[in-house]
Amino acid sequence: MAVPTPTQIARLVSLAVLACAAGSAQAAFEFVGMGSLDAATDLSGLTGTLENGNAANILGGMGSGFAWAGGNAYLALPDRGPNASSYTNGALVDNTTSYIARFNTVTMAVNSAPSTLPTGTSVPYTVTPTLQSTTLLWSSTPLNYGSTAGLASGVPTQNTAGKYYFTGRSDGFAAGSSSNPNNARLDPESIRVSADGKSVFISDEYGPYVYQFNRQTGERTRTFSLPSDLAIANQNALGATEISGNASGRVTNKGMEGLAISPDGRTLYGIMQSALIQDGGDKNGKTNRIVQIDIASGAVKEFAVSNLIGGTSYNNSELIAINDHTLAFLPRDGKGLGDGTSAAVKQVWAIDLSKATDANDVTGLSADGTTRLFTGKQLLDKAMMFDIVAMLKNAGFSVTDIPSKLEGIAFGPDVDGYHVMYVTNDNDFVPGTAGGNRQYVFRFKDSDLNSITFSNGQSIGALQMQAVPEPATFALGLSALAVIGGMARRRRA
Repeated sequence: MAVPTPTQIARLVSLAVLACAAGSAQAAFEFVGMGSLDAATDLSGLTGTLENGNAANILGGMGSGFAWAGGNAYLALPDRGPNASSYTNGALVDNTTSYIARFNTVTMAVNSAPSTLPTGTSVPYTVTPTLQSTTLLWSSTPLNYGSTAGLASGVPTQNTAGKYYFTGRSDGFAAGSSSNPNNARLDPESIRVSADGKSVFISDEYGPYVYQFNRQTGERTRTFSLPSDLAIANQNALGATEISGNASGRVTNKGMEGLAISPDGRTLYGIMQSALIQDGGDKNGKTNRIVQIDIASGAVKEFAVSNLIGGTSYNNSELIAINDHTLAFLPRDGKGLGDGTSAAVKQVWAIDLSKATDANDVTGLSADGTTRLFTGKQLLDKAMMFDIVAMLKNAGFSVTDIPSKLEGIAFGPDVDGYHVMYVTNDNDFVPGTAGGNRQYVFRFKDSDLNSITFSNGQSIGALQMQAVPEPATFALGLSALAVIGGMARRRRA
């Protein structure tokens, strides 16, 4: 009998760890392929450079959020832009720049032809992403831009009357609450598509905000009012100063990291990256708040979910609806490729909404001052689905090559009778350090979901894909409207 190599032994050990941690049912989730989109520039058409010398149309960070947009189309969301490189006086604004907020439309060709990973391991699927377009985000009403001494004006040169672009520069705000929708600063972290395919919903960390944008033009069309306990009272261009200057609200750079939309398209769910300051903050908090938003009325409710794994608190990266009574979220450490350390915890967990359906509104929601936990209907149950690190290790990736920032999740059309989940990374616009824009693909079946239960005995249930029109159908509808509008104008003339 051949003696196993050290690599083979490591893979067998990782499989055993996964089976013990996740249970036999969860081991049915499979890692089946990886795509990578590594162009230098996007399709925004922007020219010139940012304050730090990066091109205004730099492509990167586009896995901060990921959303299915119908057919084989997906929306890939960068965050506030490149701030990993220092520049003259950039320290005054944490080296953020006037990078214009945007999202990219990509197509994902996933087929059952085997492919070989960079590790040399063969996987069942070939994954080929293609960049199709870039959409810039703007407001039709004026915004508050930065004017920090020693720096150029934070007003984008691309602004025109009636078109004011959102940017990532941290000094783009007016005094007062961080919930002011007239602030120009936007740090997008999650994106979802409306049921009719005409709008996108985006959550951010600076406010936090949840905005609705026209999917075709990028114009902001609506601002949702979030619970006031999420906002901070004292804003600052420096994150450390902002943190020290507030006793409640979101932790700086750890606002509304994830956004889900219900399968029927009527409800949004936003989740905070870490515990609020009043709930113990990033270091001592044990729960992440979730806000439920009725899209039609704007009415909100507020809940919480434990962020503890093995007694340790972890930040969350994303939120997505599995069906009308279950969400999934992505707690993770900040270790791995891009951080120069070894990835350890990056997992997908399910959240049971059965308590949330009849819970009270936001009045009186607060964590226990001693335990830092919520109780009753305010605290939602969770259950482990699968361990991303264990699966990628089994595919031959070293723990130093697993991205530190896995931040986007999307479901897509079935392939060969399997459901498909994408997990994407934020490479901070530094591919040489944090790797390319990757899309990791996992597959599973409804039986895998139904085998996982919460503490109350409720199972996850079958996947319900969100109803989104095919992109071709949506484009045809827009063309028809344009023709009808032209005919009407001719008749009026």
